[in-house]
Amino acid sequence: MFHVGSARSVLYNWAFARHEGGTLVLRIEDTDAARNQPEWIDGILTAMAWLGIGQDQYEGPYFQSHNLPLHTEAAVRLYQEGCAYYCDCTRDAVVARTGDQHRGYDGYCRDRGLEPGPGRALRFRSPDEGATVIEDLVRGRTVFENSTIEDFVLARADGSVLFLLANVVDDMDQRITHVLRSEEHLPNTPKQQLLWQALGHEPPAWGHLSIIVNEKRQKLSKRRDKVALEGFRDEGYLADAMRNYLMLLGWAPRGDREIMPFDEMVAEFRIEDVNPSPAFFDVKKLRAFNGEYIRALPEAEFIAACQPWLSTERAPWPAERFDPAVFAQLAPLAQTRIALLAEITGMVDFAFLPEPVDDEASWAKAMKDPAADLLTAALESFADVPWEAVELRSRLERIAEKFGLSLGKAQAPVRVAVTGRTVGLPLFESLQVLGRDETLRRIRSAHGRLISP
Repeated sequence: MFHVGSARSVLYNWAFARHEGGTLVLRIEDTDAARNQPEWIDGILTAMAWLGIGQDQYEGPYFQSHNLPLHTEAAVRLYQEGCAYYCDCTRDAVVARTGDQHRGYDGYCRDRGLEPGPGRALRFRSPDEGATVIEDLVRGRTVFENSTIEDFVLARADGSVLFLLANVVDDMDQRITHVLRSEEHLPNTPKQQLLWQALGHEPPAWGHLSIIVNEKRQKLSKRRDKVALEGFRDEGYLADAMRNYLMLLGWAPRGDREIMPFDEMVAEFRIEDVNPSPAFFDVKKLRAFNGEYIRALPEAEFIAACQPWLSTERAPWPAERFDPAVFAQLAPLAQTRIALLAEITGMVDFAFLPEPVDDEASWAKAMKDPAADLLTAALESFADVPWEAVELRSRLERIAEKFGLSLGKAQAPVRVAVTGRTVGLPLFESLQVLGRDETLRRIRSAHGRLISP
């Protein structure tokens, strides 16, 4: 699963790199075997490609695990230069000494002079005094008192290097100049900056992006909220719409425009303009964006985009009943009425199903008196009418006037008889595409159902 927050971070990095003439680097930090599976990596690459970030748009993917010798070399160097020391304390021992299970490490092994050995982890010797200042591109100056930074672990007792050191070493090795990431990483940043300095390098420019929240202003959670980019894709959100919307979660272009081409957003994008406040992920607004993008598609592109939902695996009709030519006639009618591509099947299924869908609620709503008499009149009037939408409308208007109904009220029984639903595509254009014989057959069937005891 590719979280929409990760997708936004990738887009901001990509937009920043393009705006500044830099290079986006994709690194898979895979040293934690329990959180690393090949199919998850494929999911990242596929999701990025769907957003338009193909493999020609970035360097990589690189794998952190391939850099293990450099990680180990850095750990040894820090120990030899006195910037780190070995510690054999267990968590229980620290709690026993401090009496506080929430307190960090107490520095007990700082001056014990332990050598490397079984059960001994390598800890960084954090400064006792002063402060570490982070000049954050998004959040401004953030000051961390060094006295609050515990002597954090660099390498486990088995010699494996932890993320903090591995990340710094990889950034140095790959000449990373800017790191744009979630604000959840901000507490790690002073530790990483201290490591950069201890290893004799200038740290990169940091930019920490705000969290993304739901309508209750709770941080988006994969356990509670819809957050998987693939899920939105499979519902029929367009990549262009998703990309546009994600870019606006914390940043805005000049003026009042929101819907705009990505290249224009890149031209305006400055990381300093990103808002540090939490960003609301409004699914309703995203849906509205998607509807705008769908309506803007050229007709041929819209038809092509709908194809996955017309396939045998997703469509509710038998494969042999689908007619591309019929769909091409209905597509322009549907394009202005759907906000998700997945909604296309419910709009056009009446043309390909052997019978209308059986929707009891729609039937109960539409087939009230004088529905039976109205359908009788429609059968008589439609029998000899020129089979064109404008003529069909004219005939039903006369029927509606006869029964003292509005055209909308008169349409309802006919629509449900033909499509099974009270809402859908424009009725008369739909009847024109369906054809006289099939339309009259369905109206007769519905009429018989109404008058049968």
